[in-house]
Amino acid sequence: MGRLVETIIPVAVDVTFLRMDRRPAEPGPALPPDASVARVGRCSVGFYRYLYHTVGQDYVWWLRRTLPDAELAAILGDRGVSIHVLYRDGEPAGFYELDRRNRPHINLSYFGLLPHAIGQGLGRAFLRHAIDAAWAELPRGLTVNTCTADHPRALPNYMAAGFAWLRTVREVWQVPARLGLPIPDRLRQR
Repeated sequence: MGRLVETIIPVAVDVTFLRMDRRPAEPGPALPPDASVARVGRCSVGFYRYLYHTVGQDYVWWLRRTLPDAELAAILGDRGVSIHVLYRDGEPAGFYELDRRNRPHINLSYFGLLPHAIGQGLGRAFLRHAIDAAWAELPRGLTVNTCTADHPRALPNYMAAGFAWLRTVREVWQVPARLGLPIPDRLRQR
């Protein structure tokens, strides 16, 4: 029997690593009155996949899509990881993930809005909510990274929120074609 060969799409991105060494001194923008953020006590794999797939569909969020359910459940069940969901008018509008497994630092490992919530004036306030939630735990520092596959406002928004540039590196991701992600031509490695 022949072995199936998985088709891979090479995707070239510039990944920018950012860090914040102290809590912002000034208060941030407030969420609108019809929006709230809830920490998910026990995030199910299905709900997480819904959030991750919906937020990341247009930004080549692929890595967690390749994880088996058991491996993803182990990450979600780790006490060092928390999922926070933005709700607007009762429906999910975004999420962020805080990873404390590298204490005393916290990493904002995922952050984004669902497509219907983009352009509604939620991003800055929601990002500030994530920053404030992380700093409430008194970490030594808060890190995040973004890349050229993300929304074009991601890097400027992180910088405006108080993150400082550490470095930018070129990566070539081996994205499985079976995921069906739309890969912009500008990112395709030729």
